[in-house]
Parts: sequence; structure tokens; C-alpha cells
Amino acid sequence: MNIKKALVLGMLLSCQSVTAAPLSYDLQAKKVADNTWIFKGKLEDFSNKNGGNIVNTGFIETEVGVVVIDTGPSLRYGKEMRKAIEQITDKPIKYVFNTHHHPDHFLGNQAFSDIDIYSLPKTKSQLAQHGNAFAENMYRLVGDWMRSTEAQLPTKTIDTTGLKLGSHHLKLMPFSGHTGSDLVIFDEKTGVLFASDMVFYQRALTTPHTPGIQLWRDEISKLKAINYKVLIPGHGPISANKAPLDQMSAYLNWLDNTLIAAAKAGLSMNEVIKLPISDEFAGIKLSRYEFVRTVAHLYPGYEERFF
Repeated sequence: MNIKKALVLGMLLSCQSVTAAPLSYDLQAKKVADNTWIFKGKLEDFSNKNGGNIVNTGFIETEVGVVVIDTGPSLRYGKEMRKAIEQITDKPIKYVFNTHHHPDHFLGNQAFSDIDIYSLPKTKSQLAQHGNAFAENMYRLVGDWMRSTEAQLPTKTIDTTGLKLGSHHLKLMPFSGHTGSDLVIFDEKTGVLFASDMVFYQRALTTPHTPGIQLWRDEISKLKAINYKVLIPGHGPISANKAPLDQMSAYLNWLDNTLIAAAKAGLSMNEVIKLPISDEFAGIKLSRYEFVRTVAHLYPGYEERFF
């Protein structure tokens, strides 16, 4: 075999090897406080490259068992998450929570099908209505990462404001700003606040199901009143200060004022999506992309109010 043919054959075998390599999220649990870990997602939108891993999920190890907070975007993610948890603790998983109905937060539920999965009552209703469509859309967006993934509903709804597990007392707080049904979990022992998608940090927020920017902004003020030590946003880096909430407040305020001014000026939707992003938020990931989506989601309502 001549050198040229050998090189071509080597390249073909290499490509086949790469193609055949199993997909893996390579989940690495990061400890953020005593008995508390997170799996940090990328500051990106869904793609075949990232497999939908754009979300922060996490778990808390208590003396009597583990609490899982969100299960990720696919069955594969859920399985890898569960395996990573088992490498850290041999305690049983007692509770699994879906914080809201967006696909990157619940499509790993199948990997926890032997455990009760909890959500707010409205979240379960939203999942019953939209879950299958979300799953189908994720197949289109991320492809083979979703193999065998099906929408599995929570098995129980939250009917309490608190959960005592070992020495950990978890406050279960219902909010509405992001989707109309958003669970925030605060561990009073460690001071860790799992804010879920009520908070995006250094990554532009998404608005397809928000009841309104004003409500979301008001609820951010309520989060600021919580005396947390560590904040875990649904998307973005963790923080030990109020910077994520300050950024959220400022962005929501700018967004609301921008859409109000545009509606009062009679701008068309095509004109609005071309408006400049404030320099204050130019460095936030996906700011232009999400602004365009937000205009499509919300601007018709502003036109009705002011035009």
C-alpha cells in the first residue's frame, strides 16, 4: 500500500472512530458549599455540539438522603447526572425537583423514574400540556443526544413551603416571573439559593412564557431580600453577592423601558429588533439573539398598550 492510500485509509478510520465515539456530557460536580454540588451548563443556546447542556443543575447531600434540583435536557444527561451523584455519595436520592417546565430542566426525569419527582402544581399542568412538544423540539435542536428521551411528568406536586431532611431545612418558594410557575429553593443551613431561571447571569434571559417583565422585576426584589450566601442561577456563573440580581433588575428595567418607548413611538417590530443593545449589557452572552426573541414574544402586547 502506497503512502497516499495509507493516509487516506487512516483518515477514514479516524473519522469512523470519531463518529462512533459515544456522546458524553462529561458532567463534573462542582462543590459550592457544604454538602452542595452543581453541574454547570454552558452560556450558549441549544445545539448539537452542546447536547442541550446549557443549564445549571445541582444536588444537596443530607444526613438521610439526597435532594436533586432539576434533571437536565435529556435522558442521557439524567443518567450521567445520577452516576456522578453516586460517585460522591452512597446516600439514596430522596427527592427530585423540577423547578419549571422548560425542557433543559425536566427532560432527564426518566433517569429518576424510581423516585418521586416534585414540582409546583401549575408546572405539572404546563408539562402535561407542553412536555411532548418540548421534547420533539429538542430532538430537532440537538439530535442524537436525545435518543430514547421522552417527556416524563412529575409524580407529585408541592403542597408545602418547607422540607426538613436531616439537618437541612429547605424553603420551597413559588415565583412566577419567568414562566408563570417557578420554584426557588433556599437551603437555610448552608445559605445556598437555587434561583433556577428566575435568575440568568452573564447570559441573556429568555421570555417565551413570562407573565410580564414588571412582575419578574418585582419578584427579583423579593429575591434580594433573602439573606443567601451563594446564589445558583439557572444559567450562568454562581455568585456570593447580589451582582446577578442587580444585573437582572437593570436588564429587565432597560428591556421594559425600551419596549415602552418603541411602542409609544409607533415603531414596527422589524424596527425594534434593530435597536441597539445598551452598552451595559453588550457583554452578556446571547444578548442580541435573546433581545430579538423577546421582541417577538412581548412587543405585540406593548403595541396594544401604547399604540
